[in-house]
Amino acid sequence: MYTDPIADLLNRIRTAQVAKKSEIELPFSCVKHEIAKCLEKEGFVEKVAKKKKQSFYVLRIDLKYEEGRPVITEAKRVSSPGQRIYKKGKEIKGVKGGLGILILSTSQGVMTHKEARRKNVGGEILCEIW
Repeated sequence: MYTDPIADLLNRIRTAQVAKKSEIELPFSCVKHEIAKCLEKEGFVEKVAKKKKQSFYVLRIDLKYEEGRPVITEAKRVSSPGQRIYKKGKEIKGVKGGLGILILSTSQGVMTHKEARRKNVGGEILCEIW
């Protein structure tokens, strides 16, 4: 059975934050690493690192809390393997009045909606974080 690695990343972050964990480790992939770096750059997670464990790599994400509450209140997968959602650069809108971000996969790499609008590039909307 095929599982969606991006949905798995978002689910692991949500469940770890409900359990008040300080960090999570999951199997490494380049797309998950790029998404996590976007989250780090926007201040949704504390730190992202690629670690070697025995013969494989893992992605370690240090979660961020403010006053005991998780910084990420919701993480939603927009595009899925069965239904891809694409937007042009001019069609990309903000999330929750500027409080959240969209993460897109573009021809210039994985980036937030702010970068995509600035560069006027469109792409597949991977997820929505707020």
